[in-house]
Amino acid sequence: MSFRKDTYDAIVQAIAPQQATLVAVSKTKPLQDILDAYQHGVRDFGENYVQELVDKHASLPQDIRWHFIGHLQSNKVKYIAPFVHLIHGVDSEKLLLAIDKEGKKQNRIIQCLLQVHIAQEESKFGFDAQTLLDMLSKYNPVNLAEGTELKNVKIIGLMGMASFTTDESIIDKEFKTLKRIFDAAKTYQSSFCTMNVLSMGMSSDYSMALANGSNLIRVGSLLFGERTHSSS
Repeated sequence: MSFRKDTYDAIVQAIAPQQATLVAVSKTKPLQDILDAYQHGVRDFGENYVQELVDKHASLPQDIRWHFIGHLQSNKVKYIAPFVHLIHGVDSEKLLLAIDKEGKKQNRIIQCLLQVHIAQEESKFGFDAQTLLDMLSKYNPVNLAEGTELKNVKIIGLMGMASFTTDESIIDKEFKTLKRIFDAAKTYQSSFCTMNVLSMGMSSDYSMALANGSNLIRVGSLLFGERTHSSS
């Protein structure tokens, strides 16, 4: 199924009051679908798999802002470090350090979101609240010796995924939890951490996420149809 322009326009109109960003999740979708979206004005696309992202980046317009939204292994950061716009799922200190290292090699600052575990499923990744706040304090430049700061990675916000459930009360509670953690994290503002982006909400729950303060949503199936299993 090709890109659904009318649906995209409707969502953009719906999120305009919050000045939220819509990332079109294009994982597993063919190049032509992405080009259709691009020609309609879409510039933010989200991908889950490193090799697929690398291949698409090489084949598609260079002004696309690529978001890596999957679980990222530290040893694969180097493949996307030269061009990725935003890494959404930084879920460990080890990964954060790897991104800073690769950013230094590329002489660029790589923007990231820290992933918070808010869902009931144990399979979901992310920091718990206290570990996240402790890490923000640890790497705040005022707490580090000169020359040891993380200068090639910038935390610009938080990301979280709600439980996979039809119980809206559970989803609403989890979004409210993430908003509270986001507000607490704002007290750690620095050159390393700006905390401007709260990313929560996907095709099935973005309206509830926006109501709870999200300013970045990731939408795939509503725009491209259900996920397929063949990469371009």
